[in-house]
Amino acid sequence: MDFPNPTKPTLVLSGSGNPLLVPNSSKYLSSSKSNAGNKKKYVRQVTGRHNDTELHLAAQRGDAVAVRKILNAIDAQMVLGTLSGADFDDAEIRRAIVNDVNELGETALFVAADGGHFDVVKDILQYASDEGLSLKNDIGFDPFHVAASRGHLAIVQLLLDHDPGIIKTVSLSNATPLISAATRGHTRVVDLLLSRDPSQLELSRSNGKNALHLAARQGHVDVVKLLLEQDPQLARRTDKKGQTALHMAVKGVSCEAVKLILKTDAAIVMLPDKFGKTALHVSTRKKRVEIVNELLHLPDTNVNALTRDHKTALDIAESLLPSAEILEIKGSLARRGAVNANNLNQPRDELIRNTVTQIRKDVLTQLEQTRKTNKNVNGIAMELRQMHREGINNTANSVTVVAVLFATLTFAAIFSIPGGDDDSGVAVMVGTLPFDIFFICNSVALFTSLAVVVVQITLVRGRTKSEMSVMKVINKMMWLASICTTIAFTSASYIVVGRHHKCAAIFLTVLGGVTMVGVLGTMTYFVLKSKRYQRARKKEKKGLMRGNSGSETELEVSPIYAI
Repeated sequence: MDFPNPTKPTLVLSGSGNPLLVPNSSKYLSSSKSNAGNKKKYVRQVTGRHNDTELHLAAQRGDAVAVRKILNAIDAQMVLGTLSGADFDDAEIRRAIVNDVNELGETALFVAADGGHFDVVKDILQYASDEGLSLKNDIGFDPFHVAASRGHLAIVQLLLDHDPGIIKTVSLSNATPLISAATRGHTRVVDLLLSRDPSQLELSRSNGKNALHLAARQGHVDVVKLLLEQDPQLARRTDKKGQTALHMAVKGVSCEAVKLILKTDAAIVMLPDKFGKTALHVSTRKKRVEIVNELLHLPDTNVNALTRDHKTALDIAESLLPSAEILEIKGSLARRGAVNANNLNQPRDELIRNTVTQIRKDVLTQLEQTRKTNKNVNGIAMELRQMHREGINNTANSVTVVAVLFATLTFAAIFSIPGGDDDSGVAVMVGTLPFDIFFICNSVALFTSLAVVVVQITLVRGRTKSEMSVMKVINKMMWLASICTTIAFTSASYIVVGRHHKCAAIFLTVLGGVTMVGVLGTMTYFVLKSKRYQRARKKEKKGLMRGNSGSETELEVSPIYAI
């Protein structure tokens, strides 16, 4: 290989007139006798941070004048005397200059398209070959792709008009120009690309995400609306993680994008990804309060849906660090009936069974406690009944003793008649009024006392209520015996002292009458007052008294009165 000859003509492409010869470059302009037909090669001059040529730098600045000078120099020097067609091949030189790339793999056309310099792109495009138009940089973008990604609508349309097939280009991640434009929210570019090739809507990146996924994630509402109008079924397409566009939308902050997708197909709110997460799970983890509330208002939302790792949205919220957003989300979930997975206990009927079991356990515990309480109450009741029965027995015994005393006195009185008797044993006072009264009252006292004694002897102790009734009758009889004995004693006093000391007899009568009337009157007053009180209590505790009315045993101890 020969080195450059300084006497040979040099191709000048710089606007300053400096030659583009670079001694340390592997490319140079030289004569070649072998397989080159005596043609000369392009010598490349580089500068800048990425080893850009002057054409790169001019395109980057958008300096259309400088670009035209560089490009026009090709034609000018090929017709001048210094250069001839025999020395240079026109197509080869143009390709060498226009298709030259910097360290990033970018051509001058790429740099101009990236910067949105329409006039520069238009000028360079006249010299670019199909190969140069499809050259890609390090991440797989060509000039058309980067123009679509930047949203340069005029450049996109220019390149499409130049080569319609360029729309099918993809990046290293298999992203199409439509996906790149949608990701950045360039609605007009997306609309143009769809009008040229609607099938681009079906394409997705290597990870399975399509244009709607990425537009929804970034919250580009207009792009989302445009894509859904083109194909509503796009909302159900999933990526390799099983995520729909709704999953991506709830990760962002645009509630409007979420509403658009739900308006197209509300049922997708319950579509899970490969991890079992619905949109509600994802939005909860991302702390999107507004979006969570929007999802909770949908009738299709299952607030207690479980992920693959057995978590509800409430579990996810509780696992995050406390914040105002988390507190609000937990409140919204709770109002919609959200529970933890442990309480949910998949499936739901198992929770019901556990609840019923717990209720049964509680009821059994209450019954056992009630049984113990009843046992204690019954014990107390038995003690009360025993005390009551003992009291009645003591009273009955006392009454029997008193009745025997009454009977003894009245029986003895018939043999020691007041006033004495004659030799034949007939009472001296027979036929007198005091004697008649004495005789009658003494007899009544005797017979009633004997009756009480007979009843007490023959009575079989049994039911408390029956005993109380008998004691009431016996007490009335004892009252009668007491009254009769008092009258008999008063009458006998008239017989014994009345003939000589009537004043003493009258005094005794008044004393006995006042005493007995006072005692009986006082007892009658308190008895009536007690009965009125008992009637009032019965009205207040009517239900309780009804429950006890059929029982053979009365727990309440009532006093026994003669009336």
